[in-house]
Amino acid sequence: MTSYVAQRLFGLVPVLFGISVVIFLGMTLIPGDVARALLGPMATDQSLAQLRGALGLDQPMHVQYAKWLWRALHGDLGLSPIVHQPVVELLLPKFGNTLILAGASFVLAATAGIAVGVLAAARERTAIDRATMGASLVVGNMPPFWLGLVLIIVFAIDLRWLPSLGMYSTRGAGGLGDLLTHLVLPAVTTAAAPGAIIARMTRASVLEILGHEYIMVARAKGLAERVVISAHALRVAWPPIVTIAGLQLGYLLGGVVFTEEVFGWPGLGRQLVSSVIARDVLVVQGAALFIALSFVVVNLVVDLLNLYLDPRARPA
Repeated sequence: MTSYVAQRLFGLVPVLFGISVVIFLGMTLIPGDVARALLGPMATDQSLAQLRGALGLDQPMHVQYAKWLWRALHGDLGLSPIVHQPVVELLLPKFGNTLILAGASFVLAATAGIAVGVLAAARERTAIDRATMGASLVVGNMPPFWLGLVLIIVFAIDLRWLPSLGMYSTRGAGGLGDLLTHLVLPAVTTAAAPGAIIARMTRASVLEILGHEYIMVARAKGLAERVVISAHALRVAWPPIVTIAGLQLGYLLGGVVFTEEVFGWPGLGRQLVSSVIARDVLVVQGAALFIALSFVVVNLVVDLLNLYLDPRARPA
């Protein structure tokens, strides 16, 4: 088991290297001039050349990448020329805010998705099954920005039950209660599509297990259907459910851009959008690197958790 974990960690090295190459080239090869974006259209050729030299933009591409990668390995993602602040110091608080939103959305999506999926599997081919799966199909295909706007109109504007902007009220003292109140609408918006996917996977996985012979034996012994599903079927069905849930968590960490922009949530996604508009290359590269690393780590944790839940998958 230890050797397998070591192999997986070693296997992440080329993956992370490839991610760093894609992120760096993705920003440096897009049209536009960073120096001109910073100095404006009236800048002289001399001032543009001086700024490019100061930023290292006059060096060959491979030299720029090697320096950026070397600094990144030492925890230095550079200094933002737009906000004049180290990129790591700028992004860490934003990343923490994104983790709060993504974590709340994941808990909501996993709880609701598993509950709905188990309910649909237990009531196969009934009105409940058709209604829940039909609703999950509709909800799962709703664009997050559209769903967010609908929730704002209904619950923030019409009913005035919940706030629709930011993490805390500008007039209040903040606190956990204020945070939770502001978290409801963006968390529901972000959790809708992943929750629907988890529900459908849970239903399919539980139904597959319910067709096995040992489930028929458990029912023949007179066990209640609730016990059969919770103690026998669901326990065996966990690995695929954990896998799809873990993938959705990775999606949440990188897919909250639209939600953060709609609700004004001060997270990594909103910072990424504003940095792209301002052409703050170093911040965009840093934000993309944060998201990619999060996805890789989540996938590794999910694989190790599956090994724990399913002994048959463990290496000999």
